[in-house]
Amino acid sequence: MNRSTKDLLLTALAPVMWGTTYFVTTEFLPADRPFLTALLRALPAGLLLIVLARRLPRGSWWWKSGVIGLLNIAVFFALLFTATYRLPGGVAAVLGAVGPLVTAAMTILVLHTRVRLRTWLLGIAGVTGVAMVVLTAQARLDLVGALAGVGGAVSMATAVVLTKKWGLPEGAGPAALAGWQLTAGGLLLAPLAFLAEGGIPVLTGTNVLGYLYLGLVNTALGYWLWFRGIPRLSVVPLSFLGLLSPLTAATVGWLLAGETFTVWQTVGFAVALGATLLAQLQNRPKRIVPETAQAVEPPKVLARV
Repeated sequence: MNRSTKDLLLTALAPVMWGTTYFVTTEFLPADRPFLTALLRALPAGLLLIVLARRLPRGSWWWKSGVIGLLNIAVFFALLFTATYRLPGGVAAVLGAVGPLVTAAMTILVLHTRVRLRTWLLGIAGVTGVAMVVLTAQARLDLVGALAGVGGAVSMATAVVLTKKWGLPEGAGPAALAGWQLTAGGLLLAPLAFLAEGGIPVLTGTNVLGYLYLGLVNTALGYWLWFRGIPRLSVVPLSFLGLLSPLTAATVGWLLAGETFTVWQTVGFAVALGATLLAQLQNRPKRIVPETAQAVEPPKVLARV
């Protein structure tokens, strides 16, 4: 296995882990506690990664970590769990699947990079495939939940593009970068969890197991793998890996929740997975260098991704 394939597979594990979030939230966690769930998913994982990395932000990375933590953790987690609690898993998954299209748009706006037509077409194919897999005739649409789902996709896409733009801080690895953002996002979520939801209720053993899984596996390990992959993969192909999350959610529902999987869903699964794989065939950029090592600002020319 060559290095680029290894990086791709390890990064892909993150959205696969995230695909279990809906099942764990609905089956293991207290009902109607989106902010508390977001807090307990983010803050313990962030503190653990900081301890393991043994490094705090320096210089501009104090505010950069805060900005990305706000977008990628506080806002995204809060909106994600709001959509999860208010919408059927299928509707929430389709809204999240617009991520590649949003990322393509943010790539143009922030990185001044031209996006190929095939990227837009693959993004549409991905959303269509996910919709075929997860939408049912009984799917209902809640306006607040729908807005939360779209807002979460926009927030995460913006954070990924900004992380790509700013590069990696000198001397810090993906564990430190993930830890800073998770901690910042968790601290921002704490007031919402306590003021809007009254803090932490009495938890059952099942609740504790659910939160431990979300914090340690789904988040600490998942985000370490994700931030490890950001410097190694192009922005738009990276965003297509997010389609693995709803596909995993559908597979988990089929295996563990007794949900059906029809021929129509199988075709949709193949379409979404095919779009994800084809997106990885695009040219990959050179590895990002630490920002202190960038001697000159690159010219603002339009590249193609």
